[in-house]
Amino acid sequence: MAQLRLKRLVLAGMLGMVAALAFVALDVRPVAAQATCGIECGEPTPYPTYSPSPTPTYSPSPVPSPSPSPYPSPSPSPDPAPSPTPTGADSSGNSIGGLANQRFNQMITNRVLGTVLLGINEQVNCSDCISAFGSAGSFSAGIHGRKELTNNLSLLAGIAYTHYNEGGYKITSAPIGAFALRYDFTDWGSSRPFFDVGTILTPWEKARYTRSYDTSLGPVSVTSSTNASNYAVYGRAGWMSRVSPRDEVAASIEVWQLWQRVSGYSDNAVAFNPFDATIATGTDRTSLVKIGGQWTHLFGSNVETNINGGWVQSFASHSGIVATVTGQGTVVPTMGNQGWFEYGGRLGFRVQKGWIVDLFANGTLGPQPVGNTIHGGVGLRINY
Repeated sequence: MAQLRLKRLVLAGMLGMVAALAFVALDVRPVAAQATCGIECGEPTPYPTYSPSPTPTYSPSPVPSPSPSPYPSPSPSPDPAPSPTPTGADSSGNSIGGLANQRFNQMITNRVLGTVLLGINEQVNCSDCISAFGSAGSFSAGIHGRKELTNNLSLLAGIAYTHYNEGGYKITSAPIGAFALRYDFTDWGSSRPFFDVGTILTPWEKARYTRSYDTSLGPVSVTSSTNASNYAVYGRAGWMSRVSPRDEVAASIEVWQLWQRVSGYSDNAVAFNPFDATIATGTDRTSLVKIGGQWTHLFGSNVETNINGGWVQSFASHSGIVATVTGQGTVVPTMGNQGWFEYGGRLGFRVQKGWIVDLFANGTLGPQPVGNTIHGGVGLRINY
């Protein structure tokens, strides 16, 4: 009985193992079929397939750029900009006309100072005398006088040392000499004609002329030195009248010829003078006609006065300047004709018999280049 039970247990166990194997076999088959279908139909597999990662390529690490220095390195300096080229050559050329005006004024001023030596502030007919004087406005010091050679003929003469300046030029160390002969028809009575012929000479003088012009970079002014000389001759015809024992009046006409010789020179060196000039040696000249008159009067017995004046007209004027100007070439200025008024006067005090202290003045009134000028002084005159 026991043996039968054992056989039944063994048989039951074997049947159970067969049943389990059969169940496993049935379960694995569908899975395999599904895997096969997935590959054939292109469906993604439930498990990822292995694919090797690509081999990384080597790329060098970038070289770090150097950090900026705390002190900046100097940058190369740029090339200097070219200096601007100044303009103004035309203004420099025009300034030569200013030199011509200065030299014309110089001729007229020299003549005005010289006429003092010829007794322009004194009466036409008087006794022999000599006067020492000094003047300001233009510095002048000298002596002049007159000497009766015959009853009709007198010598007028004088010499002075002068410095003067006007309108951009300056004259120094200028000796002026003058002399003239006067023929007075005294035998005609109290109303009569008279005639003068004479000359004024300044053989040597130091001259400084200033030339100014404008450029795009600023104004330029150049003062240069040279030597000059002045010469003048004249003739005078007039009529005088002793209208009373205290009064003498006179009217006259004068003709003058003036020359002025100026040595050549070049602009002095200055810091900025892009259009410099060279002036050649040359001679200025002009002719003058003067119509004038004068009146001399004695107040009481100790005070005498004289006033004189006249209109002057220049003609045939010529500038001797021939200038070579950088940027302009040769420049030759013209000098036109001009008219102006000249005046003079004297106030004399008879301090004792034959001794007279004089205050006098002479000058011009007119447009440039002659302009308005005055030269005054004091003198001590001795009659003998």
